Amino acid sequence: IQKPLSSLERKGIEVVQDEILKIIPENKTVKTQNRDFKYDYLIISLGAELAPEKIPGLNQAGFNLYELRGIEKLRDELRIFSGGKIAVVISSLPFKCPAAPYEAAFLLDEYFRKRNIRDKVEIGVFTPESLPLPAVGPENGKIIKSMIESRNIKFNPELNLVSVAPDKKEIIFKENKIAKFDILIFVPPHQGEKAIRESGIGNEAGWIPVDKKTLQAKYENVFAIGDAAFIALASGKPLPKAGVFAHLEAEVAADNIANDIKGINLKKEYDGQGSCFLETGFGKAGFASGKFYAEPDPQIKIRRPARIWHLGKVLFEKYWFWKWF
Repeated sequence: IQKPLSSLERKGIEVVQDEILKIIPENKTVKTQNRDFKYDYLIISLGAELAPEKIPGLNQAGFNLYELRGIEKLRDELRIFSGGKIAVVISSLPFKCPAAPYEAAFLLDEYFRKRNIRDKVEIGVFTPESLPLPAVGPENGKIIKSMIESRNIKFNPELNLVSVAPDKKEIIFKENKIAKFDILIFVPPHQGEKAIRESGIGNEAGWIPVDKKTLQAKYENVFAIGDAAFIALASGKPLPKAGVFAHLEAEVAADNIANDIKGINLKKEYDGQGSCFLETGFGKAGFASGKFYAEPDPQIKIRRPARIWHLGKVLFEKYWFWKWF
């Protein structure tokens, strides 16, 4: 999906297409390949960098669920696939859109049922997580796990990927477990963008720790939102990396900067509200929403899969693009 940036320019926003090399908060400077930018306020929203090369054999053996080319190749492979083992592997934590690998498994189940060969296909999800979508809390994780298993999808928890042997079609995990596959679909390792890592403004993985309410980083007038930000929940787990959080965080950061510029002593705070659709195939989706900042665990309500939630997801995307682009 692509949208032109011309609508941003019409709103008086200067759009600069350049590669960011380094951020120097001490000098309030952003260095790019072609020039330096001085700032009074900085919002960092560089997203997450995919790093499949961190796992030996992963790129050579599997299909990257988070890249268009990987999905196109997977589509072609599935069309000629007549049976065997399909492994959906989450290579490490955290990763953006925590529902995506589970949605992929549900959609694979639907696809093979419609082809009348589901009985010839084994689908398994392999993950370091103890339960699916751990940020929604353990009870909800159990609900999602039961949904997965009800579709004859095997859930393999607490497995940390070490390497893949493409020639043997084997997945090797730290826990001395080896899994065979005919098709490997993977969520690649994620890390903070290179510019953040090389600027020394993030943690070891390149994520930027921020105040969970204001999105303020440790540097003056520097904010980080979305996938680039690191926010620890009361459970010790990080706030998920998903578009809904980036959107709501952006509104808080923007409002606070605007108020500061106008001399208004009013601080808006992000309260940890969030939501997520879970596509389950056959024209249905589940929906989860609630308070991710609640203690000791997030207070999230999950609605069972229904056509209304699938329609809601489709309409939300259309509305979002209509409003902003």
